[in-house]
Amino acid sequence: APPSMNIEQVIESYRPRVLAVLERCIPRSFTKDNLTAVLGPPRYDFDPVTATASISDPVWEIMDRGGKGWRSVLLLLVAGALGGKEEDVIDLCCISEIVHNGTLVVDDIEDASDTRRGKPCLHLVYTPDVAINAGNAMYFLPLTVLRNLHGKVSDAVLLKCYDLYGQEMAKLHMGQGMDIWWHGGKRVGHERGERTEPSVKQYLQMCAFKTGTLARMSVLLAAYVCNASDQQAAELGAFAEAIGVAFQIQDDLLNITGGEKYTVGKGGIGEDIHEGKRTLMVLHALSNSSPEDVERLRAILDSHPEEQGVIREAIDIINKAGSIEFARNYRRTMLENAWDRVKPILKEGKEVD
Repeated sequence: APPSMNIEQVIESYRPRVLAVLERCIPRSFTKDNLTAVLGPPRYDFDPVTATASISDPVWEIMDRGGKGWRSVLLLLVAGALGGKEEDVIDLCCISEIVHNGTLVVDDIEDASDTRRGKPCLHLVYTPDVAINAGNAMYFLPLTVLRNLHGKVSDAVLLKCYDLYGQEMAKLHMGQGMDIWWHGGKRVGHERGERTEPSVKQYLQMCAFKTGTLARMSVLLAAYVCNASDQQAAELGAFAEAIGVAFQIQDDLLNITGGEKYTVGKGGIGEDIHEGKRTLMVLHALSNSSPEDVERLRAILDSHPEEQGVIREAIDIINKAGSIEFARNYRRTMLENAWDRVKPILKEGKEVD
């Protein structure tokens, strides 16, 4: 991609190639041949029609709705910056994209959401059991890509890729568990059973697990296959994680400041307030507001309000505490620091630009 292109144009320029990889990993229609490629030969007999209806159709229902697709492009850019060839890593792109979409399917069921990307959530298009199964399948089907690396990379590299996948998926679910528990208002002190809030560091760790994991996994897969040094892999992984955390902070900011253009298809302005989420801004406001505002903000979050007037009241408390500006500055500084650490270890070229 030419240096003059902005990030949206860069992502769009890669989209056709990434789509082709996704369709190879999860075909739009299953046949006995491609089921064998994914699952191995059957002991008895496959049912491609049911496999398509129960897995492929729901998967492509959610993936065809779009999405930013930045994690797969980040993988390709990092590989290029390490001197790798696109053809050696492009199949890895599908891993983060498919897993990410699977988490959205499951997350919508956990949150009892109605809308995803401007359309009814998958569990409303299909039934919850079909959606849960399809979403879970999206965590495992991409492993086909790693199996296909046999003979193309060393056994040591392949083992590192498998280890990484398992560890990052565990982190992903730990982060989701933390987020669910907190926005359900369930966190209590361990000693006296009193109500407490997570710290900013705990929130950031949750984001590193929940949102940073797939970005980090994408980049580290590219680093391993491109034979990056341990230092390069560590710094690139930290940089990708910072992007993921910053993305979560930005998403949280837009949820209460982005207006109708952003919130269409996402449940409306302040959906995070309705869900009671403990975002970076909420935690900052709870630590930097008057006792009256703290009590009121917590009460609003715990009541999971539907009324826009009540949601706006919570946003006003957050804004009054300077928490929106705090989150913007924190996000910017975090990315700048991560980039300063990673840039010196990359090769000069258009990917770095």
